[in-house]
Amino acid sequence: MSQAMAPAVSVIVPVLGEARQLDSLIDHLFQIADGEPVEVIVVDGSPDGESIKAISREGVTILTAPAGRARQMNAGAAAAGGAYLLFLHADTLLPPGAFRRIEDTLSEGDCVAGAFDLRYSSERPSMRLIARVACLRSRLTRIPYGDQAQFFRRDYFEKLCGFADIPLMEDVEIMRRIKDRGDRISILPEVVVTSARRHEKEGIVYCTLRNWTIITLYLLGMSPERLVLFYKNH
Repeated sequence: MSQAMAPAVSVIVPVLGEARQLDSLIDHLFQIADGEPVEVIVVDGSPDGESIKAISREGVTILTAPAGRARQMNAGAAAAGGAYLLFLHADTLLPPGAFRRIEDTLSEGDCVAGAFDLRYSSERPSMRLIARVACLRSRLTRIPYGDQAQFFRRDYFEKLCGFADIPLMEDVEIMRRIKDRGDRISILPEVVVTSARRHEKEGIVYCTLRNWTIITLYLLGMSPERLVLFYKNH
């Protein structure tokens, strides 16, 4: 590929047990790219590549890495060629024009990282409320979470040495580091749509209270190694 056609954005998708939906996610990514080059890297945490074996779409880089979202995302970042890195959960869909928005946001001014506003794939009033609260929180604190599709300038991400090798809260930890450095994080108004499957499976009230409890305890200083015990099937 010529340098003129090199993708500006590398999309890194950590997966574990996500075989059924990967092809549709990859199709979605190339569709919203609208003909512009984009690099898609899928990193499977299963040593036998259980999820990536199901990918039939061409033009995708597939990797395996030790299980753990932080480790998988760091492995994908190390293999990426784009100037900008987007870390996407396998159950999250991006808004149209997302890649151009990321490129414009990170190529101008002093912004080094960012994310999108959030909506869940559910019309339940309770899920809409949870999403609104999450958007308000991220705008007030300038600490967006991983399900908001975090993105970074690649050179800055490398300067940070990537995500911390912790079993939980790696998304919050890296944004806190950026904020502590006094660097700018942008929350874009465009909306990513994240699956409500975990909330629906575990119960909306239970899942929400559990998540808020974990976040609160982390911010109060409890280690991710202890917190992960509260988070089943992480």
